[in-house]
Amino acid sequence: MAHVLITGASAGFGQALARLLEESGPRFRLSLGARRDERLSEFTPAAHVGKLDVTDVKSCDAFLAAAVARHGPVDVLVNNAGLARGTEKVSDADGKAWREMIETNVVGVLNMTRRVLPSMLERKTGHVVMLGSVAGHEAYEGGSVYCATKRALQSIAQAIRLETLGSNIRVTSVDPGLAETEFSVVRFSGDEPRAKKVYEGMRPLTARDVAEVIHFAITRPAHVNLDMILVKPTDQAAVGKVHRSPGTSR
Repeated sequence: MAHVLITGASAGFGQALARLLEESGPRFRLSLGARRDERLSEFTPAAHVGKLDVTDVKSCDAFLAAAVARHGPVDVLVNNAGLARGTEKVSDADGKAWREMIETNVVGVLNMTRRVLPSMLERKTGHVVMLGSVAGHEAYEGGSVYCATKRALQSIAQAIRLETLGSNIRVTSVDPGLAETEFSVVRFSGDEPRAKKVYEGMRPLTARDVAEVIHFAITRPAHVNLDMILVKPTDQAAVGKVHRSPGTSR
């Protein structure tokens, strides 16, 4: 059985992946962390669940120690925790949202990865999954720092792949396009009507769609590494190129 640790497991892709892995039966031992840990109560008692703030090193240490004590060394780390905040242009920003995104999306990923990698290297096995974004491939106005954090994940993933070559460790970046989760609600500070407009007239990806892609990547044979997976809805060809039809159902 593989021990899979998922950050940000209380919503979106992380939650959908955790549900999918639970459905797979005893093949996986799950450790699920999130700042909103009360939302993890839906998972079976077999899963280790707990509060995890990836920007807080003490929280990372405590959660990982408990997870390893319960399920053993981590075999698959899914760095899912992340967010976009606001749509400020660089000239209009006060920097608060920038710091939150950088600390969560980049430093948080590094906080968890550097704690898990040594054991993987020692055991010569493991898989690190980064939840990137199409935003890491194409910048857009109002998203400068969010796009930069997702571009940074590409470089980090590529560097880890090079640094661990020969250790049988796999590194995968899964980069979704428009997907209807809590992402836009968070970005717009809880404004749900504004968030819904992002997906009007088109059929976006679902959290389950992306979870199934991650599941596929982590269940390939050990000699197969999917370095990067860019997945977009059929209605989206690029960040600013989306086909919309009135009355399209999601």
